[in-house]
Amino acid sequence: MTLDELLAQVLAFRDERDWKQFHTLRNLIVSTSIEAGELLETVQWKTDAQIDSQLADPAQLTQLKHECADVFIYLLLVAHTAGIDLVEAAAEKLKLNAQRYPVEKAKGSAAKYSEL
Repeated sequence: MTLDELLAQVLAFRDERDWKQFHTLRNLIVSTSIEAGELLETVQWKTDAQIDSQLADPAQLTQLKHECADVFIYLLLVAHTAGIDLVEAAAEKLKLNAQRYPVEKAKGSAAKYSEL
């Protein structure tokens, strides 16, 4: 499935339920943040080892997958509502990050670009 096909399914789902009236840009951005918080909650208070073991548990992996999907769906709606091509925006941002984090300075470092 392509990104455009997925977006069409998301919009159809929304429209069948008459939810567009609630999907203002502000509400969608707020909802994206809330869903990102729920994604974060799946790893809250856990060690990296515990998180790694979550991936072996089908129920926990499904929960993680569904939280990722919620964030992704809302992000698609945010971009659609704002008229942003997400693929183009990501490619643009990747180019900018390549300039901010040149390999010779950033390789193996977790420092922010302003600290390199």
